[in-house]
Amino acid sequence: MKRIDLHTHSLCSDGAQTPTDVVRTAAEAGLSAIALSDHDCITGVQEAMDAGKALGVEVIPAVELSAQSDTELHILGYFIDIHNKKLQDAMAYALQVRDERQEETCRKLNEQGFSITMEEARAEAHGNPVLCRAHFAQIMVRKGYAESVKDAFNRYLSVGCYAYSNRQALTATEAVSLIHEAGGIAVAAHLHLIKMPDDALKEYLKSLIPYGLDGIEGYYTDYTPDMEVRYRAMAKELGLTISGGTDYHGANKPHIAIGKGKGNLEIPYSVLDGLRERHAAIYK
Repeated sequence: MKRIDLHTHSLCSDGAQTPTDVVRTAAEAGLSAIALSDHDCITGVQEAMDAGKALGVEVIPAVELSAQSDTELHILGYFIDIHNKKLQDAMAYALQVRDERQEETCRKLNEQGFSITMEEARAEAHGNPVLCRAHFAQIMVRKGYAESVKDAFNRYLSVGCYAYSNRQALTATEAVSLIHEAGGIAVAAHLHLIKMPDDALKEYLKSLIPYGLDGIEGYYTDYTPDMEVRYRAMAKELGLTISGGTDYHGANKPHIAIGKGKGNLEIPYSVLDGLRERHAAIYK
């Protein structure tokens, strides 16, 4: 079976991993296709696409947009035009807001007694434009404040924890509309992190369809088999397509392997075929 991974990251990975490195890792894992979907940033997409041509891996231009929410809401955009001016301007603004969000996280960590600076976080990012909570988590592990990146998230950085900041640049409807402005299709990521009961989640997703929501993530690293069944049934009921990915972040999430997640995830190429059909139906 041809395997794919449509949710991978480079600029918010371990800081030293380039888009080319991600594509090379995918090739070594035997994947046929990936989508590079960095957080609020499209800077590495062209490099990944060029690397894909050289290494024999199909690379789908993508992005993962953070949206305003009481919990955690991310919208994946596939087949986007990375040269779209409106998208580029929105990403510049989103990165500015992301920096403000990380400054708030840094301040909150300091209030908890942790000696961490924004300069250290930027150094951890190795010059990459995307600052992530994972960069703070790596520093916390190195300084002995947390046992692992996962531990740092669980105790301090995840939704509901003291150092979490929910400041975001875009609303959900703005994120979905922006993806369509750039010629892409919009997919709601990791539905379990939205933290809604299924009935409420279904109604919420339904409310985004008039703005252009095209699909939901039907395969994901942390989904249980029951979640996969429920979410795919929800997609079918709402007339949405499905995507799937590991949320690979390199060394920042060492327990997640590209194309495999925590070891058992397999996403068939037919998922990409479905996304491509959806895209073709919209942009005839």
